[in-house]
Amino acid sequence: MEALIQRAEFVWRETLVHLVSLEFYAQIAIVAIALLLAWGVAGLVSTRVGMFRETPQPGLLFELRTTLHGAKTLLLPLLAFLFLGIATPVSVDAFDAAWLVRVAQGSALIFVVYSFARHFIKNATIVLALKWVGIPLALLYMVGWLEGVITHLEDISFEVGNISITLYAIVRTFFFGIILFWLGRLSNATGQRVIRNQPALDVGTREVIAKLFEIGLFAVIFLLLLNIMGIDLTALAVFGGALGVGLGFGLQQIASNFISGIIILIDRTITIGDYIELEDGRSGKLRELTMRSATLETFDGKDIMVPNERFITTAFTNWTHHNKKQRYSLRFQVAYKTELEAMFEIVRGVVASHPKVLSGDDLPVAERPDAEIENFGDSGINILVEFWMEGIDDGENRVGADLLLMIWTALSANDIEIPFPQREVKVLGETKSAAQEER
Repeated sequence: MEALIQRAEFVWRETLVHLVSLEFYAQIAIVAIALLLAWGVAGLVSTRVGMFRETPQPGLLFELRTTLHGAKTLLLPLLAFLFLGIATPVSVDAFDAAWLVRVAQGSALIFVVYSFARHFIKNATIVLALKWVGIPLALLYMVGWLEGVITHLEDISFEVGNISITLYAIVRTFFFGIILFWLGRLSNATGQRVIRNQPALDVGTREVIAKLFEIGLFAVIFLLLLNIMGIDLTALAVFGGALGVGLGFGLQQIASNFISGIIILIDRTITIGDYIELEDGRSGKLRELTMRSATLETFDGKDIMVPNERFITTAFTNWTHHNKKQRYSLRFQVAYKTELEAMFEIVRGVVASHPKVLSGDDLPVAERPDAEIENFGDSGINILVEFWMEGIDDGENRVGADLLLMIWTALSANDIEIPFPQREVKVLGETKSAAQEER
């Protein structure tokens, strides 16, 4: 008990010595000057820089601009931390003491960490990591123990083969790994949102660029994390080259589809929403385009997965890429006794009356509904009907079936006969016997 009292008395005497010393008041003045400079610069930046001065309006990069505008609350503590960091060596050189300046700088760092975690981070894990790791680190720095703790953690190590791993490396990798991957996910979500909101790019291009952005971003984060772990990236490059050669032989088909996806992105031969017919006759609307394959959705609810390589190495028909208007034809027969000119007018009027058929005097003659003789059949005259429409004659646009019903109704109402196959049979044997009986 006496030793504890003596220790407390010693601390009190030392505190009194510091409180009445010139160095103490000099450090107070240095801290005050640094804080005043930080306050003045923060106010100047807040009033002069547009993204801090004006409230962001909806538009391009709205979320990013809102986040930067909200970062205005961090200006003062960040600048205070910066100016106090500059003041620390000044205080050491001038008065051979900087403990009070260091305490003030550590307090500013704690305030920065707390404000950042409170206002900008929604992930509970990141908030806990900052509060239980970031703030203690700031306290250790404030009392001057941080370097000693780091040295002690580096002395605790174990061997894995030829690699020496320290406890400090593990803690550093864990902490910065959480921060990096959180920043990566946040940057990826923001970047992909920005890319997908670019109206100048078509849907397929936006999706592929977004995927490339995601791959590149996490590749950079992975390399940064390896650097933090202390792994030599030169040796990794040699290993990666050897691994790449092995994968090139084993995964050349996947690589071919990946490269084909890049080519499709560049030349834009297909885009989302195109109606594509493959060489084998299968067809569907392009619903999704990834780096490996394309998905064609048929009108009967099925999905056709097509490797990207097929769009480069085989022929296909893109019905709607450059021109959404398509020409279709219908065929039927009428009897030989039909007045064709009147029938043609009836059929053209019926076809033009359909709301999805393109018609009108403003269209070129070649795009107006038409009916004409195709050829002469055994049982009647074959009639060809041609019309143009927007989109594909299937799914929601079953125009062909509607027109056949409308034509049938119009022909029946006007007593125009659609003949059925007829054959005239002559029995030659019976004719010969009848002639002999007459004799």
